[in-house]
Amino acid sequence: MSSIVTGEAVVLELRPASFAARGLGALIDLLATVVAYYLSLMFIFNFVRDIDRAAGTAIVTSMLVFFTVIVPITVETLTRGKSLGKYAMGLRIVRDDGGSIRFRQALVRGLLGSFEFYMTFGTVAFLVSILNQRSKRLGDIAAGTYSMRERVPPTPLMVLNTPPYLRAWAQLADIGRLPDGLARRISQFQQQAAKMTPLSRDNLARSLADEVSAWVSPPPPAGTMPDAFLIAVSAERRDRDFRRLTAAKERSDQLGSRLSRLPFE
Repeated sequence: MSSIVTGEAVVLELRPASFAARGLGALIDLLATVVAYYLSLMFIFNFVRDIDRAAGTAIVTSMLVFFTVIVPITVETLTRGKSLGKYAMGLRIVRDDGGSIRFRQALVRGLLGSFEFYMTFGTVAFLVSILNQRSKRLGDIAAGTYSMRERVPPTPLMVLNTPPYLRAWAQLADIGRLPDGLARRISQFQQQAAKMTPLSRDNLARSLADEVSAWVSPPPPAGTMPDAFLIAVSAERRDRDFRRLTAAKERSDQLGSRLSRLPFE
C-alpha cells in the first residue's frame, strides 16, 4: 500500500501494481501492437503493389515507429494512463503524487518504452522492475510515474452486534464521545482482527479496551472479554447515533411541514 498526502492534508491509499500484473498487461499490449503492425503492413502492401525496395523500407520503418512509439504515447495521453493491457488488468499509470499523467509523462514513457521493450527485448524493463519497490520500469523512473491497481476488491461490510450478555449493560452505560484517533484505531482493529494472530489480537484488544474504559461508565460486567467490550461499545454508539439522527430528521420534517402550511403574502 502506498500512502500519499495531498495539499489538503488528505491521506490517499493507493495500491501499486504487482510485477506480475504489470508484466501481463505489457504482454497484452505487445501482442496487440504486433498484430496491428502486421495487419497494417499486409493491408498496405496488398493495396499498393508497385512499391520499390526503398519505399517499402520507409513504409516498414514508419509503421514500426508509429505503432511502437506514437500509438502508446497517444493512447496513454488521451486515456490518462491506460492502455488495452492496463484496462484488462485493472491498472492505470499515475504520477508519483497520485495525479493523472499528461503528455510529458506519456512522451517520456513512450520513448524509453521502445528502448526497454523492443531494442532490449524487455530485459531492461524486467531487471529494473523487479528491483523497484513499486515495480517501476526505467520509463516510470524518468517520468515520475508508477502503475497502480485501479480495480480493488471491495471491503466486505462488517455488521457489529452487541453480545447478548452485554445488551442490558450497553443500553444503560454512559458512553462519552471517543477521540477520533481512538475510534479510528478501534474500527481498523475490528476489520483486521480475523487476519491477526490470537496473541497479537488479544494484546491489541486489551490495550484498546483500557483506553476506551476512560470514556465509559460504569465498566462492563466482570469477566467481559476485551474484544466483546469493544464490539458492544461500537455497536451501541452506532445505534445511538442512528436514533439521534433519525429523531433530528423527523423534527426537521415536521417543522418543514408546518412551515409549508403557513400563509405567505
